[in-house]
Amino acid sequence: MSSPAQHLARIAGGDAGDRLLHVEHLPARQALLAEWPPTVSPAVLSALLACGIDRPWSHQRAAIDLAEAGEHVVLATGTASGKSLGYLVPVLGALADGAASGVRGPTALYLAPTKALAADQRARVDAFAVPGVRAATYDGDTPPDERRWIREHANLVLTNPDLLHHSLLPGHARWSRFLRGLQYVVVDECHIYRGVFGSHVAAVLRRLRRVAGRYGSTPTFVLASATVSDPAGHASRLIGLPARAVTTDGSPRGAMTFALWEPPTDGEGQRRSATTEAAHILADLVEDGVQTVAFARSRAGAEALATGARRRLEYRDPALAQSVAAYRGGYLPQDRRELERGLRTGAVRGLAATNALELGIDVSGLDAVVMAGWPGRRASLWQQAGRAGRSGAASLAVLVAGDDPLDSYLVHHPAAIFGTPVESTVLDPDNPHVLAPHLAAAAAELPLGEADLELFGTSSRRLLDVLVDGGILRRRPTGWFWAREDRPTDHLSLRGASDVVAVVETRTGRVIGTVDEASAHAQVHTGAVHLHQGETWVVTDLDLETRSAQAVRGDPGWSTHAQSVSRFDILSTDRRAPRARVEVAFGSVRVTTRVTGFLRRLPGGEVIGTHPLDLPERSLTTKAVWWTVPADVLVAAGVEERLVPGALHAAEHAAIGMLPLVATSDRWDVGGVSTALHPDTGLPTVMVFDGYPGGAGFAERAFGAFSEWVRATRDAVLECGCSSGCPACVQSPKCGNGNEPLDKPGAVTVLELALAPVG
Repeated sequence: MSSPAQHLARIAGGDAGDRLLHVEHLPARQALLAEWPPTVSPAVLSALLACGIDRPWSHQRAAIDLAEAGEHVVLATGTASGKSLGYLVPVLGALADGAASGVRGPTALYLAPTKALAADQRARVDAFAVPGVRAATYDGDTPPDERRWIREHANLVLTNPDLLHHSLLPGHARWSRFLRGLQYVVVDECHIYRGVFGSHVAAVLRRLRRVAGRYGSTPTFVLASATVSDPAGHASRLIGLPARAVTTDGSPRGAMTFALWEPPTDGEGQRRSATTEAAHILADLVEDGVQTVAFARSRAGAEALATGARRRLEYRDPALAQSVAAYRGGYLPQDRRELERGLRTGAVRGLAATNALELGIDVSGLDAVVMAGWPGRRASLWQQAGRAGRSGAASLAVLVAGDDPLDSYLVHHPAAIFGTPVESTVLDPDNPHVLAPHLAAAAAELPLGEADLELFGTSSRRLLDVLVDGGILRRRPTGWFWAREDRPTDHLSLRGASDVVAVVETRTGRVIGTVDEASAHAQVHTGAVHLHQGETWVVTDLDLETRSAQAVRGDPGWSTHAQSVSRFDILSTDRRAPRARVEVAFGSVRVTTRVTGFLRRLPGGEVIGTHPLDLPERSLTTKAVWWTVPADVLVAAGVEERLVPGALHAAEHAAIGMLPLVATSDRWDVGGVSTALHPDTGLPTVMVFDGYPGGAGFAERAFGAFSEWVRATRDAVLECGCSSGCPACVQSPKCGNGNEPLDKPGAVTVLELALAPVG
């Protein structure tokens, strides 16, 4: 059997050798075993032993002990480390012992970010077959009759935060028996709850604690997470209670060979896409007998990756081409199970997937993982890499750099991956744009009293006054009451904007998808070429009144790029940090944007048309980080006055591209603006802002890690091999000004001025 290093040597042979930039060898880890605690329910212990689980790993035992003692705990260990036993043993034990007592007994609630994960966990619980455990999944697909049985009889309900928000909490009276016995709440994959989504879920969990308290229960929270920085802090912000973290991983792992790979460039300096390069690597590994999963950033990317690998294999071994499959979110359960079977039997040798696989099918025993582009966070990187070697054997992981500033920087700076802790997971439970509607929802569930204000934070009283002034709540001597006929949860989505624009097929009237209203002006304007699940559509009309975009299927042979103009007003400066040459600030801003037109471009980048649009302005009040640099300092550093706009613009683009290095953001989570003379600062200014009302925590994290962020940005631009700027350094795929003007040398100067030490 060949080793991972030998497989890597074969795929990097010949002219591919210069693409392999770095190889990291991660040693194997031995198991740290513990004993089952004496308090484990006999019924649960029998089930564990029957499944061949004779002893727990050390982290499982630690989590069990804390949970059984009633302490809120977060178990943050690596992929395939058996985190589920850390919460299933205490939960199933409490349910089994309660059932044996002859009364209804305790209940437990399991929350997962996806329905597929809840269904998989239900199958795991059923496989243990612990007497007295009545488990049921409860989601949007559950029939009404089953829902009634679940409310009255189930003692373990597996669901998601959306169902909790839209159904269980508003209908808590029907759940009174279940809520009265609520002893445990499990929050699985809690690292997913970050940014605005995490802030929403934090509010939902506070509402759950309040409603449970109404029925006399104070549940213990047990959270499970991939490796994150400060898991205890993240869990505490999420549930609003102190939590203990278990982070020492006692599970065994085989050695891993981890390669950093950069695709080649053609004669014109254009770099081959990460998807195409990953398809070649996947095909080579499959041909070499290595069972491999390759991750792409999008559904279309996963399909293209699988197609590219099959096409490459067709020339060599048509039978092997049939062993490559694709997986993405939205597959039916039977499709997912079929893929699992194919992987277990070896019928599927290569699998192309999106990150939906992280929370989807159960994959074990793979030989290698290929990642087409940086997955956005170190936590996701290790989550995906951990899919290989899950049976304890040695494994191979390959990160293929995309044409992006952060990707290029990371593959040339291995220490930023292997020598750096995973990122902090940011969320802001006090975001007023998130908290206010949840206060309204809470008041509709049970009138809010003075005693509830501590649960929701110090800003809740001010927000309640705003809700009263708006006629949403009514103030009475005993508290705050819901004052409208409709339900607040009907207008509140946990996963994004509540208002969406439907993309409608013109010929049939079928809704093929949606985009949030804030993005509609740039993505589905009249004339836009819109990609949906790998299919190309052309928008024939955007109707903002009906929130619909009419579209016809077809690829015209060009792409479209929206152009826009923006201005930003600084509403408040919350923090300042003077430096030697610049001043850095964090605060609230109002960003006003108007899409003015769009470009049509051929695949090679040639512009074949410019078209105006008549769309209204949009305003966003959010949080931002910005820095100012005096004009005379720029001139003294060699940036001529005529070059200042391009230097600031290029620095802004590069900074946005590098922000995920210090915050759990994506390029599309944030925006930026720059100007040679801002009316509020009176100085040349570069700003990066959260792309969500009220902010999402990304800009605040950037302010706190300013030096690290800007230094990495400077290095990425300085070390890029292009002469005047490219997508790997200062060009942006979302620029509303068509990447004009940009001045790469000036950007380096702007960034170096920002780095000048104080004093």
